[in-house]
Amino acid sequence: MARKIGIVGYGHLGQYLVTEIQKRKDLELAFVWNRTQHALKGIVSDDLILDDLDSFKDRDVDLIVEVAHPSITQKFGTSFLEHADYMVGSPTALADADLEKNLRLAAASYGLYIPSGAFWGGEDIQKMADRGTLQALKITMRKHPSSYKLSGELEVINSSVTDESVVLYEGSVRGLCPLAPNNVNTMAAGAIAAHNLGFDKVQGVLVSDPSSTDWHVVEVELWGPGDITADKAFHCKTVKRNPATLGAVTGSATYASFLSSVIGAHGKGTGIHLC
Repeated sequence: MARKIGIVGYGHLGQYLVTEIQKRKDLELAFVWNRTQHALKGIVSDDLILDDLDSFKDRDVDLIVEVAHPSITQKFGTSFLEHADYMVGSPTALADADLEKNLRLAAASYGLYIPSGAFWGGEDIQKMADRGTLQALKITMRKHPSSYKLSGELEVINSSVTDESVVLYEGSVRGLCPLAPNNVNTMAAGAIAAHNLGFDKVQGVLVSDPSSTDWHVVEVELWGPGDITADKAFHCKTVKRNPATLGAVTGSATYASFLSSVIGAHGKGTGIHLC
Protein backbone atom coordinates (compact mmCIF):
# COMPACT_ATOMS: atom_id res chain seq x y z
CA MET A 1 0.00 0.00 0.00
CA ALA A 2 1.30 3.44 -0.91
CA ARG A 3 2.46 5.62 1.97
CA LYS A 4 0.44 8.87 2.16
CA ILE A 5 2.60 11.99 2.30
CA GLY A 6 1.61 15.54 3.22
CA ILE A 7 3.94 18.34 2.07
CA VAL A 8 4.13 21.58 4.04
CA GLY A 9 5.82 24.26 1.93
CA TYR A 10 5.99 24.77 -1.82
CA GLY A 11 9.32 26.43 -2.48
CA HIS A 12 11.89 24.84 -4.78
CA LEU A 13 12.32 21.76 -2.57
CA GLY A 14 8.59 21.38 -1.99
CA GLN A 15 7.91 21.58 -5.72
CA TYR A 16 10.56 18.94 -6.38
CA LEU A 17 9.09 16.57 -3.77
CA VAL A 18 5.53 16.99 -5.04
CA THR A 19 6.63 16.16 -8.58
CA GLU A 20 8.71 13.15 -7.56
CA ILE A 21 6.13 11.71 -5.15
CA GLN A 22 3.49 11.75 -7.88
CA LYS A 23 5.78 9.68 -10.10
CA ARG A 24 6.12 6.86 -7.58
CA LYS A 25 3.86 3.90 -6.83
CA ASP A 26 5.04 3.45 -3.25
CA LEU A 27 4.13 7.03 -2.27
CA GLU A 28 0.86 8.94 -2.54
CA LEU A 29 0.48 12.70 -2.26
CA ALA A 30 -2.15 13.38 0.42
CA PHE A 31 -1.99 17.18 0.58
CA VAL A 32 0.13 20.25 -0.12
CA TRP A 33 0.02 23.36 2.06
CA ASN A 34 1.74 26.65 1.36
CA ARG A 35 1.61 29.97 3.17
CA THR A 36 0.56 31.70 -0.06
CA GLN A 37 -2.15 29.60 -1.69
CA HIS A 38 -1.97 31.33 -5.07
CA ALA A 39 1.39 29.60 -5.69
CA LEU A 40 -0.47 26.28 -5.80
CA LYS A 41 -3.49 27.23 -7.91
CA GLY A 42 -3.42 25.76 -11.39
CA ILE A 43 -0.34 23.69 -10.57
CA VAL A 44 -1.47 21.37 -7.79
CA SER A 45 -4.82 19.64 -8.10
CA ASP A 46 -7.47 21.48 -6.06
CA ASP A 47 -8.36 18.35 -4.09
CA LEU A 48 -4.76 18.13 -2.87
CA ILE A 49 -4.49 21.74 -1.69
CA LEU A 50 -4.88 22.12 2.07
CA ASP A 51 -6.23 25.59 2.81
CA ASP A 52 -5.97 25.40 6.61
CA LEU A 53 -2.99 23.55 8.10
CA ASP A 54 -4.98 22.95 11.29
CA SER A 55 -7.14 20.53 9.30
CA PHE A 56 -4.22 18.25 8.37
CA LYS A 57 -5.66 15.42 10.48
CA ASP A 58 -8.62 15.13 8.11
CA ARG A 59 -6.30 13.85 5.37
CA ASP A 60 -5.29 10.63 7.18
CA VAL A 61 -1.59 10.92 6.30
CA ASP A 62 1.25 8.55 7.20
CA LEU A 63 4.05 11.14 7.02
CA ILE A 64 4.06 14.95 7.12
CA VAL A 65 7.10 16.62 5.57
CA GLU A 66 7.95 20.22 6.48
CA VAL A 67 9.97 22.14 3.88
CA ALA A 68 8.80 25.64 4.73
CA HIS A 69 10.23 27.34 7.83
CA PRO A 70 11.23 26.45 11.42
CA SER A 71 8.09 28.23 12.65
CA ILE A 72 5.98 25.35 11.31
CA THR A 73 7.61 22.92 13.74
CA GLN A 74 7.31 25.43 16.54
CA LYS A 75 3.58 25.78 16.00
CA PHE A 76 2.47 22.38 14.71
CA GLY A 77 5.23 19.86 15.44
CA THR A 78 3.74 18.25 18.53
CA SER A 79 0.26 18.17 16.94
CA PHE A 80 1.62 16.49 13.80
CA LEU A 81 3.23 13.79 15.96
CA GLU A 82 -0.11 12.95 17.55
CA HIS A 83 -1.41 11.75 14.19
CA ALA A 84 1.50 10.83 11.90
CA ASP A 85 5.24 10.46 11.47
CA TYR A 86 6.85 13.86 11.02
CA MET A 87 9.92 14.91 9.04
CA VAL A 88 11.49 18.21 10.08
CA GLY A 89 13.02 19.73 6.95
CA SER A 90 14.11 22.81 8.93
CA PRO A 91 15.82 21.19 11.94
CA THR A 92 17.26 24.53 13.05
CA ALA A 93 13.96 24.72 14.94
CA LEU A 94 15.34 22.15 17.38
CA ALA A 95 18.00 24.59 18.57
CA ASP A 96 15.21 25.70 20.91
CA ALA A 97 15.91 23.32 23.80
CA ASP A 98 12.35 23.36 25.11
CA LEU A 99 10.93 22.60 21.67
CA GLU A 100 13.37 19.72 21.16
CA LYS A 101 12.36 18.26 24.53
CA ASN A 102 8.65 18.58 23.73
CA LEU A 103 9.07 16.97 20.31
CA ARG A 104 10.98 14.04 21.77
CA LEU A 105 8.20 13.53 24.30
CA ALA A 106 5.55 13.85 21.57
CA ALA A 107 7.29 11.20 19.44
CA ALA A 108 5.84 8.45 21.63
CA SER A 109 3.43 7.00 19.09
CA TYR A 110 5.00 8.15 15.81
CA GLY A 111 8.52 8.77 14.55
CA LEU A 112 10.28 12.13 14.33
CA TYR A 113 12.60 12.14 11.32
CA ILE A 114 15.49 14.47 10.51
CA PRO A 115 16.74 14.35 6.89
CA SER A 116 20.52 14.16 6.59
CA GLY A 117 20.36 16.48 3.55
CA ALA A 118 23.80 17.94 2.88
CA PHE A 119 25.23 16.44 6.10
CA TRP A 120 27.69 13.74 5.08
CA GLY A 121 28.49 10.78 7.35
CA GLY A 122 25.59 11.32 9.73
CA GLU A 123 24.96 7.65 10.50
CA ASP A 124 28.61 7.01 11.40
CA ILE A 125 28.65 10.08 13.66
CA GLN A 126 25.41 8.97 15.30
CA LYS A 127 26.93 5.54 16.00
CA MET A 128 29.94 7.17 17.67
CA ALA A 129 27.59 9.35 19.72
CA ASP A 130 25.60 6.25 20.73
CA ARG A 131 28.82 4.66 22.05
CA GLY A 132 29.97 7.90 23.70
CA THR A 133 33.21 7.91 21.71
CA LEU A 134 32.56 11.15 19.80
CA GLN A 135 34.60 13.87 21.48
CA ALA A 136 34.16 16.84 19.15
CA LEU A 137 32.43 17.82 15.91
CA LYS A 138 33.03 20.90 13.76
CA ILE A 139 30.99 21.75 10.66
CA THR A 140 32.10 24.49 8.28
CA MET A 141 29.86 25.81 5.50
CA ARG A 142 31.22 27.97 2.72
CA LYS A 143 28.85 29.72 0.28
CA HIS A 144 28.67 32.75 -1.97
CA PRO A 145 27.31 35.84 -0.12
CA SER A 146 24.15 35.79 -2.27
CA SER A 147 23.30 32.27 -1.06
CA TYR A 148 22.80 33.36 2.52
CA LYS A 149 19.54 34.49 4.13
CA LEU A 150 20.66 36.00 7.41
CA SER A 151 19.45 38.32 10.11
CA GLY A 152 20.94 40.81 12.54
CA GLU A 153 24.68 41.37 12.68
CA LEU A 154 25.44 38.48 10.32
CA GLU A 155 23.34 40.09 7.59
CA VAL A 156 25.25 43.35 8.02
CA ILE A 157 28.64 41.63 7.85
CA ASN A 158 27.65 39.53 4.84
CA SER A 159 26.40 42.56 2.93
CA SER A 160 29.85 44.13 3.21
CA VAL A 161 31.74 41.15 1.75
CA THR A 162 33.49 42.12 -1.50
CA ASP A 163 36.52 40.25 -2.86
CA GLU A 164 37.82 38.27 0.12
CA SER A 165 36.12 35.47 2.05
CA VAL A 166 34.89 36.39 5.54
CA VAL A 167 34.10 34.19 8.54
CA LEU A 168 30.61 35.31 9.53
CA TYR A 169 30.32 33.11 12.61
CA GLU A 170 32.30 30.61 14.63
CA GLY A 171 30.83 29.08 17.75
CA SER A 172 28.05 26.79 18.97
CA VAL A 173 25.46 25.59 16.49
CA ARG A 174 22.76 26.55 18.99
CA GLY A 175 23.86 30.18 18.83
CA LEU A 176 23.98 30.18 15.03
CA CYS A 177 20.62 28.57 14.19
CA PRO A 178 18.42 31.58 15.09
CA LEU A 179 20.67 33.87 13.03
CA ALA A 180 20.63 31.74 9.86
CA PRO A 181 17.62 29.39 10.11
CA ASN A 182 17.40 28.84 6.34
CA ASN A 183 21.10 28.15 5.80
CA VAL A 184 22.38 25.89 8.57
CA ASN A 185 20.00 22.94 8.60
CA THR A 186 23.05 20.82 7.78
CA MET A 187 24.65 21.91 11.04
CA ALA A 188 21.44 21.27 12.96
CA ALA A 189 21.30 17.75 11.54
CA GLY A 190 24.88 17.29 12.70
CA ALA A 191 24.03 18.44 16.23
CA ILE A 192 21.16 15.95 16.35
CA ALA A 193 23.34 13.09 15.06
CA ALA A 194 26.04 14.01 17.58
CA HIS A 195 23.52 13.80 20.41
CA ASN A 196 26.15 13.28 23.13
CA LEU A 197 27.46 16.76 22.24
CA GLY A 198 24.25 18.45 21.12
CA PHE A 199 23.65 21.96 19.86
CA ASP A 200 25.85 23.57 22.52
CA LYS A 201 29.03 21.56 21.94
CA VAL A 202 28.92 20.99 18.17
CA GLN A 203 30.82 23.87 16.59
CA GLY A 204 29.67 25.69 13.46
CA VAL A 205 31.67 27.95 11.14
CA LEU A 206 29.90 30.02 8.50
CA VAL A 207 32.03 31.47 5.71
CA SER A 208 30.90 33.98 3.09
CA ASP A 209 33.10 33.38 0.05
CA PRO A 210 32.63 35.48 -3.13
CA SER A 211 34.70 32.98 -5.13
CA SER A 212 32.21 30.17 -4.39
CA THR A 213 30.07 30.85 -7.46
CA ASP A 214 29.37 27.22 -8.44
CA TRP A 215 29.45 25.27 -5.20
CA HIS A 216 28.28 25.03 -1.62
CA VAL A 217 31.16 23.51 0.36
CA VAL A 218 30.57 21.62 3.62
CA GLU A 219 33.47 20.42 5.75
CA VAL A 220 32.74 17.94 8.54
CA GLU A 221 35.56 17.36 11.01
CA LEU A 222 35.30 15.03 13.99
CA TRP A 223 37.42 13.64 16.77
CA GLY A 224 36.86 10.26 18.41
CA PRO A 225 38.70 8.02 20.90
CA GLY A 226 42.14 9.11 22.09
CA ASP A 227 43.94 12.14 23.43
CA ILE A 228 42.91 15.27 21.50
CA THR A 229 45.32 17.57 23.32
CA ALA A 230 48.28 15.38 22.32
CA ASP A 231 46.91 15.03 18.77
CA LYS A 232 46.57 11.26 19.29
CA ALA A 233 42.79 10.97 18.90
CA PHE A 234 40.85 9.42 16.05
CA HIS A 235 40.28 12.19 13.51
CA CYS A 236 38.30 12.35 10.28
CA LYS A 237 37.60 15.25 7.92
CA THR A 238 35.38 15.22 4.85
CA VAL A 239 34.96 17.99 2.29
CA LYS A 240 31.84 17.92 0.10
CA ARG A 241 31.19 20.24 -2.83
CA ASN A 242 27.51 20.49 -3.74
CA PRO A 243 26.76 22.08 -7.13
CA ALA A 244 24.67 25.24 -6.69
CA THR A 245 23.60 28.08 -8.94
CA LEU A 246 24.54 31.60 -7.87
CA GLY A 247 22.18 32.79 -5.13
CA ALA A 248 20.68 29.34 -4.44
CA VAL A 249 20.12 28.57 -0.77
CA THR A 250 20.07 24.80 -1.37
CA GLY A 251 22.59 22.86 -3.47
CA SER A 252 21.18 20.74 -6.29
CA ALA A 253 22.39 17.39 -4.93
CA THR A 254 20.45 17.97 -1.71
CA TYR A 255 17.10 17.55 -3.49
CA ALA A 256 17.66 13.89 -4.38
CA SER A 257 19.10 13.23 -0.92
CA PHE A 258 15.99 14.71 0.67
CA LEU A 259 13.72 12.51 -1.47
CA SER A 260 15.69 9.46 -0.32
CA SER A 261 15.09 10.54 3.26
CA VAL A 262 11.34 10.82 2.62
CA ILE A 263 11.29 7.32 1.11
CA GLY A 264 13.19 5.91 4.08
CA ALA A 265 11.20 7.72 6.79
CA HIS A 266 9.14 4.81 8.07
CA GLY A 267 9.44 1.64 10.06
CA LYS A 268 12.03 2.94 12.53
CA GLY A 269 9.58 3.20 15.41
CA THR A 270 8.98 6.04 17.82
CA GLY A 271 11.56 8.61 18.87
CA ILE A 272 13.93 10.73 16.75
CA HIS A 273 15.76 9.35 13.72
CA LEU A 274 18.31 10.75 11.27
CA CYS A 275 17.57 9.43 7.78
